[in-house]
Amino acid sequence: MADEQLRRRVEALRVEINQHRYRYYVLSDPSVSDAEFDALMRELQELEARHSELDDPASPTHQVGAPPSRAFAEVAHRQRMLSLDNAFAREELEAWGQRVVRGLDGTVPRFTCELKIDGVAISLTYESGHLAQAITRGDGRVGEDVTQNVRTIRNIPAWLEMASPPALLEVRGEVYYPVKAFEQMNDAREEAGQPRFANPRNAASGALRQKDPAITASRPLQVLCHGMGAVDGLQVRAHSEFLHRIREAGLPTAADQTETVDDLDGVWAFIERWRAGRHDPAYEIDGVVVKVDDFGHQRRLGATSSAPRWAIAFKYPPEERETLLRDIQVNVGRTGRVTPFAVLEPVLVAGSTISLATLHNEDQARMKDVRPGDTVIVRKAGDVIPEVVGYVAAKRPPEVEQAGPWRMPTVCPFCGSAIHRLAGEAASYCTNIDCPNRLFGTLEHFAGRGAMDIEGLGEKTAWLLLDKGLVGDVADIYRLGADDLLALEGFGEISVRNLLDAIEQSKSQPLERLLVGLNIRHVGPTVARLLARHFGDMAGLRAADEETIAAVNGVGPIIAAAIRQFFDNERNAALIDKLAAVGVRMDTDVSHKGTALEGWTVVLTGGLEGFTRDEAKQAVEDAGGKVTSSVSKKTSVVVVGSDPGTKAVRAEELGVATVDEAAFVHLLDTGELPA
Repeated sequence: MADEQLRRRVEALRVEINQHRYRYYVLSDPSVSDAEFDALMRELQELEARHSELDDPASPTHQVGAPPSRAFAEVAHRQRMLSLDNAFAREELEAWGQRVVRGLDGTVPRFTCELKIDGVAISLTYESGHLAQAITRGDGRVGEDVTQNVRTIRNIPAWLEMASPPALLEVRGEVYYPVKAFEQMNDAREEAGQPRFANPRNAASGALRQKDPAITASRPLQVLCHGMGAVDGLQVRAHSEFLHRIREAGLPTAADQTETVDDLDGVWAFIERWRAGRHDPAYEIDGVVVKVDDFGHQRRLGATSSAPRWAIAFKYPPEERETLLRDIQVNVGRTGRVTPFAVLEPVLVAGSTISLATLHNEDQARMKDVRPGDTVIVRKAGDVIPEVVGYVAAKRPPEVEQAGPWRMPTVCPFCGSAIHRLAGEAASYCTNIDCPNRLFGTLEHFAGRGAMDIEGLGEKTAWLLLDKGLVGDVADIYRLGADDLLALEGFGEISVRNLLDAIEQSKSQPLERLLVGLNIRHVGPTVARLLARHFGDMAGLRAADEETIAAVNGVGPIIAAAIRQFFDNERNAALIDKLAAVGVRMDTDVSHKGTALEGWTVVLTGGLEGFTRDEAKQAVEDAGGKVTSSVSKKTSVVVVGSDPGTKAVRAEELGVATVDEAAFVHLLDTGELPA
């Protein structure tokens, strides 16, 4: 049985992972490396596996991608876009292969090996040979309609070259930014005084999700297709055959970097060959994807809630280089968190030049004991986020040794206020809520796509507003006038009118978007929506005590404490009143949760005609209940659909009530089981 400390660790992991998923998939601005994210996810998976009572269908271990942005129309995928489980060593790859063979009753299948492109997942739908729609992954069930932008990508055909094209052909692939073009673009941005993009993946995501297709068209994006979704009218028996057919039809595939082999020895040879040549392709890769080739075998193996059992991604370790550590400086973010970073002699790592690298926090910097003047090992962990691994002891100069370890500054370099480290945390914080760097981050976050979505209020404008003293908090945005903005460098009548219109439109954003924008610790889009759904308006949330907030399904005590601490702060309370006074919306479109299933624990098994699994789960939660993944004596009822699994049998063994779909609908309305 899990103790309270373990429960809190699981909850903290889920909060942190969901925040990282949102930054990666929606904002295209990851704050940690792929390797760090994978480590967090693996820790959570292992804890849930060892303590089944802690498992939860809402856990990020059961989810794919992240909720789609509101910037584009939402579209449901005909067939879910799953993610992939990962392997990092040959032993893990072989363990997966053994599970595959067991699942096929001893048959050893053929495997197709492909390079794992570090790009943006896309689903292309062709109807009778015509490109009808392009959708991002989103959360795997619902994505963003980016059709107009994808039509501008030069290597995507508008029509398939097939004499008798299928009625429906859904092709999955990756949108990527070619490495050479990415470097050229970054060099041009630097010469123009603009910030460099962190990596090709982020640049591709940002270009793909532009509101103006003309901007997307100006970027040299490419697509490679590698998978099949829903089809009607195409007969293929294997994945390799599918790739051949779509290549003949004019769709781009990585034919020269794909191979079908007879066994895992062949898979390993492919992995080792491309490990040595990982920078040869025109795109960035971070590993190899291995798939069971035969579609019949794939169907027999099936999938978990988030990944197919017939495929796995083998991740390469990050590439490392040596360079000089010139200095260690700190930055202050929107929460006041002080983060140390390394200023490096520029060095080429994993295909791009880096001169700055994260040191994460004071403990990490001390543990690595890196000091200005050291020769250090740097890498782009997961081939994305530059980080310092450690120093080369043999190359440390005597004067650096005598200088002693680096220490976190005691005062903020931006405002001169004290820097304080919270008890029990690795992070340090600037104590000045009016710190200019903190205000800048807050403004940029509040106006961002995931929050109030004020187009035109980006990094440059935020700095100008602060520099001119036009805003002291986010509510001041709504008091700006045309004369204020016309006085700013680079603003004319049209740009002023556009920005003021965007500010006015943002007033109507629902409560969940405002909660994200308010910068409350641990409150990202998922938690914000749960709070909005439960309380309905800001007044209800502000009046709730910590215990009431913690009781909201999916929130818990850690998040609840942070929320209560935020609202108990007098300045935050005054800010919310100020936002309400200028007309910012304080309620939501999402419905209040009902009470028909208050206190009920529900398990779903099998398919339902009137609900997807996510819709059924949401219906239970809307009625006040909780959905769990396993049947126990504490289960209130098991909803049994078509082709149920062993959960229905387990319910019968334990004497737990079961209902069919009709009774489930009645239960949602009344909270009553049939006689």
